[in-house]
Amino acid sequence: MRRVLILGSTGSIGTQALDVIRTRRDRFQVVGLAAGSQRDLLAAQAAEFAVTHTAIGAADAERLVRDVDADVVLNGITGSVGLGPTIAALECGRTLALANKESLIVGGDLVTALAAPGQIVPVDSEHSAIAQALRSGTSAEVRRLVLTASGGPFRGRSRADLERVTPAEALAHPTWDMGRVVTTNSATLVNKGLEVIEAHLLFGVDYDAIDVVVHPQSIVHSMVEFVDGSTIAQASPPDMRLPISLGLQWPERVAGVGMPLDWTVPASWTFEPLDETAFPAVALAKHVGRAAGTYPAVFNAANEQAVDAFHEGALRFPDIVETVARVVDAHDAPDELTRESLAEAERWARAEADRIIAA
Repeated sequence: MRRVLILGSTGSIGTQALDVIRTRRDRFQVVGLAAGSQRDLLAAQAAEFAVTHTAIGAADAERLVRDVDADVVLNGITGSVGLGPTIAALECGRTLALANKESLIVGGDLVTALAAPGQIVPVDSEHSAIAQALRSGTSAEVRRLVLTASGGPFRGRSRADLERVTPAEALAHPTWDMGRVVTTNSATLVNKGLEVIEAHLLFGVDYDAIDVVVHPQSIVHSMVEFVDGSTIAQASPPDMRLPISLGLQWPERVAGVGMPLDWTVPASWTFEPLDETAFPAVALAKHVGRAAGTYPAVFNAANEQAVDAFHEGALRFPDIVETVARVVDAHDAPDELTRESLAEAERWARAEADRIIAA
């Protein structure tokens, strides 16, 4: 029986995690729940799973992590506010099922220095796929990681075409149902850029050996290429309950959590190169990742401001990434990486992005 603490329990990841646990109460016990603001839903979840330890907000979630005895902390909080709970989980020796990619990306060396081998289990479908594929060989046998991207709603469009897209179009993702920021990030491919940084930090693979390929069907969730020319791919219907269940029970699988592919039905899977002229976010993210320090925090914070401005009609769609690039170029990183320097870098990045947008 694994004792599970779920942060972000009322969001997409949290509610799907509870779906998994609801069907396998013989394997999991929910010992704590934290939400952002939906108090009524949080109360209903706590009543259903007989949970007495709850929290509202990231600061209370961090305290909950330190106070509640759990085997696994599922961090499904959205945004860099999840950094504190991520650090708390690692410091307390919990297994961290990480869906809050921003905390790893922003925290960088602060987070990786705290993590014991195997302590962080990725929940993003792409990184879960890579973790599964890496079990096929040793780290010395890995040639490259290949992250797949659906291409979002604007796959195949030119940069000129993208200047005319609307916020409503940007939210029409062909595969996943996500919140406004994440869905927009998938349309700009900023999300894929963040996932490249995450892959580097999780698996210790150089940026030159991490590629992105467009796979519109979203069946192959990512691949690992080995030195002998073999490529191991993880394939399944797009359903987050599978990587969530692996995050909760790693390295064991939870039977019946998802539906397998139907191999009796004809299907075609296609793979296309990424158009880096129309979608420069991945290349920018690699530059930011190599710079490390507070640069990823600046990248993430500036992007959040630019996404808000786009939805408010103050920016065109291509200007989101252009604004982020200008903020990154203007950043002067501090000598030391601390939680305080990260917070200050984020504040600066938001203010600088707002200044650029208003100009």
